[in-house]
Amino acid sequence: MSVNHPSELLNIHATPINAPLNSANWELDKIVQELRNARNDWRAQRGRSREPGLRELPSRDALQQIIRELCGALFPMRLGPQELREETEDYYVGHTLDAALNELLRQVQLELIYFARQHNTDADEAALKVQANQIIRLFAAALPGLRRTLDVDIQAAFQGDPAARSVDEVLLCYPGVLAIIHHRLAHTLYQLGVPLLARIVAELAHSLTGIDIHPGAEIGSGFFIDHGTGVVIGETAVIGERVRIYQAVTLGAKTFPTDDKGHLQKGLPRHPIVEDEVVIYAGATVLGRITIGKGSVIGGNVWLTRSVPPGSSITQASSRHQAPQEADV
Repeated sequence: MSVNHPSELLNIHATPINAPLNSANWELDKIVQELRNARNDWRAQRGRSREPGLRELPSRDALQQIIRELCGALFPMRLGPQELREETEDYYVGHTLDAALNELLRQVQLELIYFARQHNTDADEAALKVQANQIIRLFAAALPGLRRTLDVDIQAAFQGDPAARSVDEVLLCYPGVLAIIHHRLAHTLYQLGVPLLARIVAELAHSLTGIDIHPGAEIGSGFFIDHGTGVVIGETAVIGERVRIYQAVTLGAKTFPTDDKGHLQKGLPRHPIVEDEVVIYAGATVLGRITIGKGSVIGGNVWLTRSVPPGSSITQASSRHQAPQEADV
């Protein structure tokens, strides 16, 4: 894609090399004004000409710190501070959770107030803060169960990879485990009604691992992503117990229904259901609201858009032998 630059930018000798380096050379007043004009145009187009004055959106940086602290509280002797001793473990967990949950409360409040303003509702900010408190109470209460589920995920990764020498190695090193920790935290937030925070947490994991799991996806325990880079799991995917998938697997949507005005209909079930004990090998693409039956094996690079019964073994060769109208793969 070509970019049209102002002519003065193309003349690299326009400013003498020995010119003093100060902000006057950057024409900052002009640039600041033009950026203000761009912001105002964007806000006017969306009916948002009046901003509340303070930043009203949750902070990605704050959530990154919150997730780091929650990981430490969940696995203190492995993801906590280097100097931590077992006899002070409970103190560390309590102190860290208190800090993380209080900051998370602030971020939840920001999201609730933001969406209330966006939808022009008359919700009282005091009532929204009470709602935020309840969300954090429920989130905190879910953490022990979440830890137990993650223990099963970590054990599945250890058992599923012959290269793994210990569960500690799996927790410390495997991107699939990092992604599922983020996902289980994000999914809990998603279920509690703060989808923006949940999506930010999911995208933090995506940035770190290359694994893209929408926080709405429902994933059973004992889930293992081996290697992981390029995995995509859509919002309405449902994954059962003890499922294993490999790098570059997509559980995506086949079509995107629209309403009578041509707008995408959001939230409809459009991603696969993967039943218990399924294995999906590298590069497979599974699309649409189809069901992969219990115990099935989906081979590498298979393109699948039909349901398969329990115990199926689908390879590229078997896919090619299916009639297109029957298999659609």
